[in-house]
Amino acid sequence: MGKTEARALSDALFHRLAELAPGTHAYSYVRGTIIELNMALVRFVAGRYRHRCEDMEDIVQAGTIGLIKAVDGYDCERGVEFATYAIPTISGELKRFFRDTSWRIRVPRSMQELYFMVVHGSDRLEQEFGRPPTPQEVAEALGLTPEQVTAGLVAGQLHRSTSLDALREDGSEEIGSAILDRIGECDERLELVVSREAVRPLLRELRPRERTILLLRFWGDRTQAEIAEQIGVSQMQVSRLLAATLSQLRERLEAPATNGG
Repeated sequence: MGKTEARALSDALFHRLAELAPGTHAYSYVRGTIIELNMALVRFVAGRYRHRCEDMEDIVQAGTIGLIKAVDGYDCERGVEFATYAIPTISGELKRFFRDTSWRIRVPRSMQELYFMVVHGSDRLEQEFGRPPTPQEVAEALGLTPEQVTAGLVAGQLHRSTSLDALREDGSEEIGSAILDRIGECDERLELVVSREAVRPLLRELRPRERTILLLRFWGDRTQAEIAEQIGVSQMQVSRLLAATLSQLRERLEAPATNGG
């Protein structure tokens, strides 16, 4: 079906819809048909935002909500074409969608609106003064307090996040290094500190040969064959002594927790 035929059918269905009682099966069917016939309007408006980072499927979904609102609010008796009425409604819904989802960190709607008010007011004053206005000047022009202006600007910092690959440009010695290079990471060895401190006194109580086997195996990174050759026993004996010693240490480490429970 071409655009002309779809528009003519849509107009006829709007007149039919006006005669039906909301909530009836016939009303829902005609309403749904009108929405389907006019999905091209959603795709047309959504196409303007194809270069944004949001997924196009999400953009079309938000535009469809605007189309539904347009269908429900349209009055065919006013003589205005539906497309003329629907496109601004769809565009408004998409702008609301971008406003609510483009913030990298969720902030209250009131703070978002305050940010946009401060930014637009600041831009207007900068054109008027020929220089960036002070927070006090922006506050006076907008009827706000300097604290509100500052809060709006701080909220604006959450509107865009900095890439971890962004280079440092603050004039420090680390200029040119990426943010990712300066972020610390968890040291997995820290988790072993408590265990090492707990087992340290138990190691001192072991017999010399048992302690030597543990030291060579876990601190010296020796194989059981190498340990057996060094201390003059068979590899089987090393394996048994190692297993028995570890079992003994494990039992002694877990004993306080078991008794305390």
